[in-house]
Amino acid sequence: MKKLFHKIPDEIKYLVGNLLIVYLFLLLFRVIFYVFFFKTNDHHLHDILKAWHLGIKFDMRLALIISIPILLVILFFQKRIFSKRIFHRIFMTYFFIVYLVLLVIYVVDLGFYAYMGQRINLTILNFVNWRDAGTNLGMVWESYPIVRGLIGVIILMFILYFLHKRLYLHFYQKNNNTERHHVTGNRKRYFGIYVTIIILLMAYGIYGNFDYYPLQWGQALFTQDNGISSLGLNPVLNFYNKLKFGGDTYHPALTRKYYPYVAKYLHITHPDSANLNFVRTYEGDTSRPKPNIVFVMLESTGAAVSSMFNNPMHPTPNMQRLADSGVLFENFYVPAHSTAKTVYALITGLPDITLDRPAASHSSMINQRVIMNEFNGYEKYYFLGGNMNWENIRALFTTNIRGVRLFEEKDFSDKRLDVWGISDYDLVHEANKVFDATWRNHKPFVAFLQLADNHEPFSTTPGAGDFKLLTKADISKSKFDSSGFSSLGELNALRYEDYNVGQLIKLAKESGYLDNTIFVFFGDHNAILNPYHFMPIPEYEMGTGQLHVTAFIYSPYYFKPARITKPASLLDLFPTFAHYIGMPFKNYTLGVNLFDSTRKQTYNFLFFIKNSKVYYGMIGSRFLYEISVDHKDSSLYDLSKNPLKNVANLYPDTARYLNALTNGFYQSTWYLIFNNKNDSVIK
Repeated sequence: MKKLFHKIPDEIKYLVGNLLIVYLFLLLFRVIFYVFFFKTNDHHLHDILKAWHLGIKFDMRLALIISIPILLVILFFQKRIFSKRIFHRIFMTYFFIVYLVLLVIYVVDLGFYAYMGQRINLTILNFVNWRDAGTNLGMVWESYPIVRGLIGVIILMFILYFLHKRLYLHFYQKNNNTERHHVTGNRKRYFGIYVTIIILLMAYGIYGNFDYYPLQWGQALFTQDNGISSLGLNPVLNFYNKLKFGGDTYHPALTRKYYPYVAKYLHITHPDSANLNFVRTYEGDTSRPKPNIVFVMLESTGAAVSSMFNNPMHPTPNMQRLADSGVLFENFYVPAHSTAKTVYALITGLPDITLDRPAASHSSMINQRVIMNEFNGYEKYYFLGGNMNWENIRALFTTNIRGVRLFEEKDFSDKRLDVWGISDYDLVHEANKVFDATWRNHKPFVAFLQLADNHEPFSTTPGAGDFKLLTKADISKSKFDSSGFSSLGELNALRYEDYNVGQLIKLAKESGYLDNTIFVFFGDHNAILNPYHFMPIPEYEMGTGQLHVTAFIYSPYYFKPARITKPASLLDLFPTFAHYIGMPFKNYTLGVNLFDSTRKQTYNFLFFIKNSKVYYGMIGSRFLYEISVDHKDSSLYDLSKNPLKNVANLYPDTARYLNALTNGFYQSTWYLIFNNKNDSVIK
């Protein structure tokens, strides 16, 4: 072992030595936070240790990122870094800047946490303004031990300077004596090998997980305790994550301007423009039965691809059968296009209108008051065949929903099918086991079951042995060309999804819980299709086809067959079924009760792309109103006549109203995303 260590190039030893010093510095502040600032209501040792484990992994990621410039210098100059003192000055200057930045962030983070009970975030910028500079500085001076803290920082900087200097001088002196020159030739042979090893180790340390997805900040939010979550975070990486979304913000003045239109539309009983009240309180009806509710997300299942909307390929016979026996929504829309945005909208009741990464990836947008959390007395489940670190979806559930149980690939013994985890066929069977056991224990449950195989690479299995793939010889080319499907694989993947929907209902019936369960099926967005023209309106050209999805309710005991033509939104699902089961709850979202007979006019908020331009709009039974996000143009379309012609000048009153309502929903969404907070969890 000693001989092996002796062969490691000094450049690599120097890199690792600096890495360890930086890492110990970061761990020091983690200890300081834990000893002097950490507060929690969760005293379970397991949770505290898990937070520590995640926290030190984040610290290692940061230390490794800081070490990358040192590695690059070593790769370019190799042993010359110890032959010229200029490199000593370069390294010391670099570390001085690094530690100065780190100390500022860490010290401010500790003060911010002491004052706000949160890790440092963009709210800190509210305290950085010339108008209140004197007051803010006075508060800081009177509230915190500034002098002692400054002395401590200076002492710490001297210690760090000494450690880095001694480390460099050790190798500098070693490489500038005759003995070193005598053995340099032998060590040079190993340089490439050790550099490759160190790069791989650093890459793994930055990646941070053995899983398919890298370590994400959302993993630290595995409880609803703010202290535990804060302990698991690294303040520098967490602050950087928030800065990436710095362009996403809300405008209180604009929200208040359009608030009266939104308040009237949502039927807010106590509208308050000053305080921007969105809450609607429902007392509930405890006499109503408490059926199980299962929300089933159908990957890439727009309205246009299904049999219910007369797709020429008739690819979804099982869904057709269930929809004919249940409640079909003919005009059901999701607010935005992407699976992560749909999951966020369903759970939070708010559209995800971010332009960059999904809202679930942003720690300031993930904490919300959600209605699923108010299903008291219900077991709460989320099923995914893959890894829940995808787009930080894990944190969306664990942050907002008390007692939710998550089931993902690692919890199943089934063989992995592809990048999305186990097959939908296996996932449906795994979910059925949980549903059956819960039902037999006489407990109601609300579940979110997310199917994924109707997505590239379009993997399928034989299912129970009776699912067969179609070949080109099995289909009509003319029908296929007019159906919108872009490939035979895409068609077969949808057929496989339809097959597994049939399997789910079959299992529910065989297990005995079907009669006491409401199944709510909905697409997360449409597939990427070729042009199609068999829908009632030219939604492909309008850009709205990407958000018009399949949606239906199947529950033979609770719902009679019906077709609902009025617009319905994904945002409405949880408010609707909380009403239906008589659950007392408070609705802070933009969703409404779909079965509210007093609502005369309904619109759906959309956030979509048309001709490479981003729009937000409202679509109703007759009109679509759209506004470009750059506010350069807006249009009103009459869906009953020519849906591609702007008729704003023909209906000025309608255009004015929908302009106000559309802007109201847009501004209210931004406001609620940042302010609809559940105070019991991390902010």
